[in-house]
Amino acid sequence: MTPSASGSGSGGQLLPVTPVLGVATAALLLAAVAVAGWGLLGHGHAVARAGLRAVVQLAAVAAVITWVVGSLWWSALFVLLMFTVAVHTAGRRMTRGRGWVWAAAPIGAGVLPVLALLLAVGLLPPKGLSVIPVSGILIGGALTATSLAGRRALDELRQRRGEVEAALALGFEERDARLEICRTAAATSLVPALDQTRTVGLVTLPGAFVGMLLGGASPVQAGAVQLFVLIGLLAVESAAVVVVLELVGRGLVTASGGADPVG
Repeated sequence: MTPSASGSGSGGQLLPVTPVLGVATAALLLAAVAVAGWGLLGHGHAVARAGLRAVVQLAAVAAVITWVVGSLWWSALFVLLMFTVAVHTAGRRMTRGRGWVWAAAPIGAGVLPVLALLLAVGLLPPKGLSVIPVSGILIGGALTATSLAGRRALDELRQRRGEVEAALALGFEERDARLEICRTAAATSLVPALDQTRTVGLVTLPGAFVGMLLGGASPVQAGAVQLFVLIGLLAVESAAVVVVLELVGRGLVTASGGADPVG
C-alpha cells in the first residue's frame, strides 16, 4: 500500500477514524486477551488492563494536548510527567520496595543528554509540538531498556548466585563479581532496538517515517528523520543499560529492593 493510497479518502490519515476502527480495535483487544489466556501465558488480565488503560490515557491526552503544546512551560511539565511515569514503571519492573526510584538514573542518563544536544544545536525547535513527541520516543526507549536490563541482570544474579560467591572467593570486588555474571544477560535488552534498526525499511516502516510521508514530507526527509530517531534510540538505550548495570553492580538496585541478594 502506498502512502497516497492509504491516505486517500481519509484526510491523509494512516487509518480512517470511523466507528469501524473502534469495533476492530475492541475485537483485537478481545482476541489478544483470549489468545493470552488460551496459551496459558499468565497475562490475560494484564493485556486487558493495558488495553483499557491505553484507551483512557489516550483519550485524556487527546483532550489536553492541543492546549499543552501551546506553552513551552506546560510542555516541559508534560515531559516531566512522562519521565515520572516511566521511572515508576521501569523501577517497579526491576525491583520492589523503594529501590524503584533508582530507575530515574538510567532513564535520565539516556534521555537528557540527547534532548539537551538537540535543543542546543537547534535541531529540535523549543516548541511543545516538537519537544513532546521526541521526548516521548526517547523516554519510551529508555524505559524499555531499563526494565529489561534490570530484570535480566537481577534474574541472572539470583540464578547464578553460587558463581558470584565463587568470584568473591577468588578475590573479585563485589561490583566486579556481579557484573561478571550479569553483564551479558543485561546487554540482551538492546536486541529489540538493534533488530528494529537493522530491519527498518525491510520489515517495518516506523511511525515517524510513515507520519512524515502522510504529512507531505518527501521520502528522503522522512527517511532522514527516522534514521535519526533510530540512532538516537540506540544511544539512549545503550546509556540506560550501562547505568542499570552500574546500579546493580554496586548493589543499589536489588531484586527485593532491600538487602543485596549476594552480599
